[in-house]
Amino acid sequence: MTLATDVKAHVKLYDLHPPIDDFRAEALTGLMKQQKTISPKFLYDKSGAELFDAICTLDEYYLTRTEMAILQTYAHDIADLISDSVLIEFGSGSSQKIRILLDAIPRLQTYIALDISKQHLQESCLNLAEAYPLLETIAVCTDYTQPIDFPNIPSIDKKRKVGFFPGSSIGNLEPEAAIEFLKQTGQLLGPRGGLLIGVDLKKDRTILEPAYDDRQGISAAFALNLLTRMNRELGTDFNVDAFTYRAFYNPVGRIEMYIVSLIDQVVHLDDVEIPFWKGETLRTEYSYKYSLEEFRDLARAAGLQPNQVWTDPEQLFSVHYLSVDGGK
Repeated sequence: MTLATDVKAHVKLYDLHPPIDDFRAEALTGLMKQQKTISPKFLYDKSGAELFDAICTLDEYYLTRTEMAILQTYAHDIADLISDSVLIEFGSGSSQKIRILLDAIPRLQTYIALDISKQHLQESCLNLAEAYPLLETIAVCTDYTQPIDFPNIPSIDKKRKVGFFPGSSIGNLEPEAAIEFLKQTGQLLGPRGGLLIGVDLKKDRTILEPAYDDRQGISAAFALNLLTRMNRELGTDFNVDAFTYRAFYNPVGRIEMYIVSLIDQVVHLDDVEIPFWKGETLRTEYSYKYSLEEFRDLARAAGLQPNQVWTDPEQLFSVHYLSVDGGK
């Protein structure tokens, strides 16, 4: 049953967060694979979300500042496409980028933030509601990569819906999974809807690799925090000091991110023994990069229609607007 909580008079929270047993089951399944893997969605507990916010401020991490510059440059063009809608953000994080759109669309009535990190979601939505007191702000704690049983919210019923999916998080999904995500997003947004989505572009590895493995080690701390979270929430016994972090560009078109065992060791989850050999890896993330036409083809495969695309002068990043079923 969906429960709505008034965090403040002008913020409503719907808690659809997956139960801890889902985390346990997914972690165990991933750790028992030949290539050990944990979904990147589990990187974002409160500490992980804060570390990611710190990553976004790094000189090496061009993605956030470049996407924000694109949104600021073309805010009025974007506003013309989405001004008559309910705006739904997938992976709202600290809600920085959405403020650019809200400033450009002062008449927007309803904003819905979707994020898996409940505490971070509440805090960012409260800050947003204080900054935009006339805006109906709705927080939905959920795994938005899975089909969403969307809560019944009377104020958005029958209204046009536009999704906002910034940060190139679409790149965390394998291309086939990205197509499925775009399909289910189109179904959620419905007829006349649209999707504004940030997509990182292909470029030289000398730019890409430092963005995901910075000199200060914040990217490493972000990845290794996953082990700390599993120890706390699942009762595993990872020795975090016995692991390190590695990220590199694979010429197939993606950055690959791994936690690497420094020694032969055994980790326990419940009564299951999970061996790690020295040098063995636990994959935490892929981040696919696309050319403009590659992403357009991906969108078409999902049944969405490419409408507009904006890029920065250096062609580092792109923001696409996709139409759903006869939308603008």
